[in-house]
Amino acid sequence: MRITSLDAFPICLPRDLAAAKGTAGSPTTLAGEGRYRWSTAYPALYSTCFETALIRVRLENGLDGWGEAQAPLAPEVACTIAEHLLRPAVVNEQFDGSVARIEELWSRMYATMRVRGQTGGFMLDAISGVDIALWDLAGKLAGKPVSALLSTSPKTRLRAYLSGTHLAKTHADAGFDLIKLYYETDWTALLQVADALPSQMRFAVDALWHLPAAEAESMARELDARNARWLECPLYPEDIDGHAALSRSIETPIAIGESYRTRAELMPFANIAGVLQPDLGRSGITESMAIAREFNKEIVPHVSIAMGPQLAAALHFAAACDQCNLCEYNPNVVDTANAFLAAKLMINDGHYDLPAEPGLGIVWNERITELLGGK
Repeated sequence: MRITSLDAFPICLPRDLAAAKGTAGSPTTLAGEGRYRWSTAYPALYSTCFETALIRVRLENGLDGWGEAQAPLAPEVACTIAEHLLRPAVVNEQFDGSVARIEELWSRMYATMRVRGQTGGFMLDAISGVDIALWDLAGKLAGKPVSALLSTSPKTRLRAYLSGTHLAKTHADAGFDLIKLYYETDWTALLQVADALPSQMRFAVDALWHLPAAEAESMARELDARNARWLECPLYPEDIDGHAALSRSIETPIAIGESYRTRAELMPFANIAGVLQPDLGRSGITESMAIAREFNKEIVPHVSIAMGPQLAAALHFAAACDQCNLCEYNPNVVDTANAFLAAKLMINDGHYDLPAEPGLGIVWNERITELLGGK
C-alpha cells in the first residue's frame, strides 16, 4: 500500500505558567518578555506556551497515522523539516506495516541529511514524529496496539512516577511512590522537600544540567545519604568527562537521555549512566527500541510537553521494553493532551492503563479539528 501524504502541524496553546512552574517544560522561574523567555537559573530558553508538532501520514486507503515531534520551542522548525525534507523520503513509498519496513523508512529519513551533519537536533525530532505516525499506521493495519507489535507479552499497566516538586502533598495518597524534584537555585530547600516526603515515597532529582562543577560531588552525596532513585541531567549535556567523574564518585545512579536522540549520541555515556531516558518525541519508537537493545540499562522514558501521540508512544514503548517498568507523569501535560482525546489516557492508583485500541490508541475529539484549522 502506498503512502500518499505527510502533513505537519505546529501547535501553540496558552497555559498557566504559575501552575506549570516546577514541572516539565517550565521547571524554573522565567524572565523577559514575549513567547520565549530565559530561565533565571541557567542559560536556556523556555516557551510561555504549550508547544509541540503533530505529524499526520496517510495511506492510499485513507487510513491516517498520527505522530508527534518533541518541540517545546519553535515547532515550526520540526514541521518545516518534515514537510520539506522527509515528505519526499516517504510519500509514494510502499508501506506494509512491518517492523522491517518502518526501520527501512527510518533509515531512509536519517540518510536525507546524514552526510551534511544533520544527525541530531531538530532533524531527529522531525524524523521521530514521522516514525511514531508510521507505527500508528502499522498497528491500525494489523488491528493491534503498537505495544503488541513491539513485544509478544507487553505490559497492560505501567507504574507512573510524579514529575513536579509541588505534587507530593496532593498525590501521595493516590498510589504514587516516587516523585522527581526539580533543582532550581536552592539545593537546601530541595533536600528539605525530600526529607518531608511521606515515608512510602522515594524521590529522584532533575538537576536541569546546572549543578556547579566544583560542588557537584558534595551535593550529590547528599542524595546518596537519602537513597535517591537517580540524579538526572547533573551537568551540561556535552560534559562527558564531568559526568564520568561524578558517576565514579557517587552511589546515586546518573540518569540521562533527553538531550541525546540516537545510539551514536548515547555511546559515550554507555559506562556512565545508570538510567537511560530516551524521549520518544526525539528518538521515536524505532530508535528508542534500538537504544534499549544496544544498552543493558534501566530505561525510563522522558516525558515532557506532549500531546496524545507522543504520550501514547512512550507508554507503548515502555510496555514493550523489558528494561522499563516506569514512566513519567505530569498531570498538567496529561490533562492538556486529554482535552483533545475522545479516549482519555488514564492514570489509576499510580499506574498508567495502556491504550488497547489498534495503533497508538489515539482517538481525537472534535477539538482537534478546530486546533488544526479544519485540515
